[in-house]
Amino acid sequence: MMIKTVKPPLLLLCCLCLYGLMACTRSNPSGIDWWLTQTKDGSVLFEKQASLNWTTHVATDLPTVGIRDTQRYQAIDGFGFTLTGGSAHHLMGMSAKARTALLRELFATDGSHIGISYLRLSIGASDLNAFPFSYDDLPEGETDPEMELFDLGPDRKDVIPVLKEILAINPAIRLMGSPWSPPKWMKTNNDTRGGSLKPEYYPAYAKYFVKYILQMQAEGIPIDAVTVQNEPLHPGNNPSLLMLAEEMATFVKLHLGPAFEQAGITTKIIVYDHNCDRPDYPISILDDPEAKKYVNGSAFHLYAGTIDALSTVHERHPDKELHFTEQWMGAPSDLSTDMPYHIKHLTIGATRNWSRTVLEWNLANGPDHKPHTDRGGCDRCLGGITISGDSVTRNPAYYVVAHSAKFVRPESVRIASNEPIGLSNVAFCTPNGHIVLIVLNESGTSQTFQVKNNNRQFTAMLQNGAVATYIF
Repeated sequence: MMIKTVKPPLLLLCCLCLYGLMACTRSNPSGIDWWLTQTKDGSVLFEKQASLNWTTHVATDLPTVGIRDTQRYQAIDGFGFTLTGGSAHHLMGMSAKARTALLRELFATDGSHIGISYLRLSIGASDLNAFPFSYDDLPEGETDPEMELFDLGPDRKDVIPVLKEILAINPAIRLMGSPWSPPKWMKTNNDTRGGSLKPEYYPAYAKYFVKYILQMQAEGIPIDAVTVQNEPLHPGNNPSLLMLAEEMATFVKLHLGPAFEQAGITTKIIVYDHNCDRPDYPISILDDPEAKKYVNGSAFHLYAGTIDALSTVHERHPDKELHFTEQWMGAPSDLSTDMPYHIKHLTIGATRNWSRTVLEWNLANGPDHKPHTDRGGCDRCLGGITISGDSVTRNPAYYVVAHSAKFVRPESVRIASNEPIGLSNVAFCTPNGHIVLIVLNESGTSQTFQVKNNNRQFTAMLQNGAVATYIF
């Protein structure tokens, strides 16, 4: 699969240069720091290695990763997971001491912690809750178009307490909310699974989003962005909703956007939030100027299609953001295949195709992969961590996120780098002026290669399948 790297428009380049004029030349005088994971045998799992040194010798016989820190692309919002209701349930089941230690490991930005910087939340239940629910569930036959009975309800027992602890550790973390289904009384089939949103309830559903953002804000939890619907072309999940592109465009331009505007809400509106095989879906919405004015960007998953679909949307609407919001790993996991795939297609592929976020599905679950809903809930989704009481197992997605989140902090900017055959990579300039380079050796053999930036270079070696993050 070919990953597009598109030269940014001149205006965008100018904006990014003004945004981050600092040169990426703040070198570590002791050398190049780097962290390594050996995916083939798991013998090294995100461990810091002895520093490498700059050399004056240019090795003309080695593959060379050339970095051009003057050529800049998109800013980065963060790397992380979805904090499902099930994730929060297992976290709240830990002792306070063990939970605090784990949350610091995951979200603190100092020391040996991995510094997750972005989380996606479900608005209401996802399929990784014990049962489906919305924030305005009513007895059969009743409706609440003014959202007078709206309440965060079940999330007050687990998601909200966990988020408050996370925000105490990292107040700058960004949060995105995504609904799996509106209240079933708004739907054509009066069911949590499938169906469509009745047009007469478009105004009520817009109020539902407003209430969510305001009630979370009242709890001290700011929502950076919302997607309009998780996987709008997959009505077989539980909960779920079928929402065609023209329906989403109508809802955004006539209801959700104006409702946010009237309430003074600045939370971003992100459309689509589904697979890379349908870039036409977000493009059709963004082609509508009345809808586009309310939309900040579009979001993607990779259960179908190829990751360069993000660049297809960028080429059509370069003024709008792109996000990668979900990809699962199935149980049982295989570090040797799962981690290289996610590093290549998500960490590297999504960001080389303009994504500002890369989020894994999902943060945590139990050894039995519960909770999940019946009638379509995922019973094989493996969390980044598995929690059993106070015991924690770190799974491949944990290491995928660690290799980027710890070093590529929010407001970093992707910079140009070439990709020699077998050495997939992506580079960033951080807010403090360092360069971060993430490399996957997928060549099939051990590779010695050279990294060159301006008039300096260093030599590195990676075993087949190894992932490394270099900081200099």
